[in-house]
Amino acid sequence: MSVEIEVKYYVKDIEALKYRLQVLGARPRQARTSEINYRFDTSTGRLTRNKQVLRLRKDNHSRLTYKSPSRDEGGARSRQEIEITVSDFDAAVELLQALGYKVSLIYEKIRTIYSLNQVLICVDELPLGHFIEIEGSSSDDIRAMSHHLGLNWETRLSQSYSALFEHVQKIQSLPFRDMTFANFVGLHISADTLGVSPADTISNYADDGNDDSSPSNDI
Repeated sequence: MSVEIEVKYYVKDIEALKYRLQVLGARPRQARTSEINYRFDTSTGRLTRNKQVLRLRKDNHSRLTYKSPSRDEGGARSRQEIEITVSDFDAAVELLQALGYKVSLIYEKIRTIYSLNQVLICVDELPLGHFIEIEGSSSDDIRAMSHHLGLNWETRLSQSYSALFEHVQKIQSLPFRDMTFANFVGLHISADTLGVSPADTISNYADDGNDDSSPSNDI
């Protein structure tokens, strides 16, 4: 069984974070890549009610993913994840619809992926703003990486991207269903709008007195 353990942060200065990753010696795993995601659900919304995810994603490849309800693991989110590669995105959409699933949400994202000491760092650009996902084999590894990146652990997000979008939909009475860049042209979404705190405001990636040019083995 594949298990995903991760935390998510909202950040204001994405370029400073990328520079910090370079200083730490992070290796690029995926160049800046656009992706489109289709969330599927039943006509009664059963998957959403049960906090399950059925997602079809297209970037450099097309992948179908199932995620179980999440649980807390040392402050990180842990959930079962089953993912397969599909050869034809449009055919996969048709197959899911033939089985009775409907597209409940379409959302776009631009993602850059780095790796450092067995931890993945995803830099995400969304219509809602900039976010960081850190994924590792344990919450301790993720927390240590957050510290090395100058991110405030206490500001980590419990909400998914879709939940953040639903929040913005309600408070701004948005007339559209999908979180695409085209839909958000001319809209300003701030941390206050999202109801979150930026993770990069306290340390601002400053040197904490240690030599971080080479990451220690405890990350």
